[in-house]
Amino acid sequence: MPSNKIVVVGAGVTGLTTALLLSKDSSNDVTVIAKHMPGDTDIEYASPWAGASYLPFGAKGSQNAEYEQATWPPLRDLAQNNPESGIHFQDITVQNRLKDQQTVTGKWAAELTSSSPWFKDLMPNFRNLPADQLPPGIDNAQTFTSVCINPAIYLPWLVTQCMKGGCVLKRAVLSHIADAADAHHSGVKADVVVNCTGLGSRKLGGVTDGQVHPIRGQILMVRNDPGSMTTISGSDDGSEEVAYIFPRAAGGGTIIGGTYQKDNWDPLPDPNFANRIMQRALKLDPRLVKPGQGVEGLDVIRHGVGLRPGRTDGVRIEKDQVNGVKIVHNYGHGGFGYQVSWSCAEKAARLVSEILLQKDRAKL
Repeated sequence: MPSNKIVVVGAGVTGLTTALLLSKDSSNDVTVIAKHMPGDTDIEYASPWAGASYLPFGAKGSQNAEYEQATWPPLRDLAQNNPESGIHFQDITVQNRLKDQQTVTGKWAAELTSSSPWFKDLMPNFRNLPADQLPPGIDNAQTFTSVCINPAIYLPWLVTQCMKGGCVLKRAVLSHIADAADAHHSGVKADVVVNCTGLGSRKLGGVTDGQVHPIRGQILMVRNDPGSMTTISGSDDGSEEVAYIFPRAAGGGTIIGGTYQKDNWDPLPDPNFANRIMQRALKLDPRLVKPGQGVEGLDVIRHGVGLRPGRTDGVRIEKDQVNGVKIVHNYGHGGFGYQVSWSCAEKAARLVSEILLQKDRAKL
């Protein structure tokens, strides 16, 4: 019988990946509790709204870059060997305008749009486009093979993998992180609680992390498929507006966006933003529509808004103790949760193992 009782709070990509890795140890008995589960489309629940893709943003030598580098192999392997996970390979073209360097989106994408990024030797088929192939106004561009993820398939796939490992999933709303210890499905108090509440960590009792803030992203899902992914460093429409096109796997539609609006909680799609997003997408990749068509050629499935769970000092993965409850935090992933999900989960799982080892030693 499993001897370690663990509760993971949160069922986004971070929480589910963490629970999955913890469940691979047969001595662990894992419960996942969350207010929102895959299938929900609440504004508080960021994971379903993601693009989602693998586009490294972490600066060379940074902790984020290390997380991104370590998460590429698992995502690559899933695309190769587990197509039922909703991940598929996609070529991408990344365009850069030097005039965007001081904008919000330009700073966000500085490493991604660099002509010599740290990941150039990591990503398959990486190459810089020659000057005579650059579109007007583009100072440099590169292409490589990456992956695009369909969250509508991938999140439920993570759930099934967790269940195969014996995880029990329950809906619950907590006012304090320490209460999670009493929510294990066995009825026994949990040995460790893993906090993967994302934006919820801002107000969750016992955490109340004021560094956590929303980064609003507005997108459209369309039926049009240009055949590959494209993104750019910024736009002339505003410092917080950008363009990207991500065709998802398995009939998941194409995501076009977007915005990068820090500390903006507005949950409703703005029609003005939506119009500009569509116009920028057509300029970025005219293949979205038939020749001669404008935005009326876009077959819109729905508009959406997601609040990326940003954190001023970056991702928080560390041990804690609140009201006598042992806790491991894993939150604050901003707009790159999918592309650091496996490495951050592995780090959190190692910290859980350290706590459990101390518990076992204390019994000796």
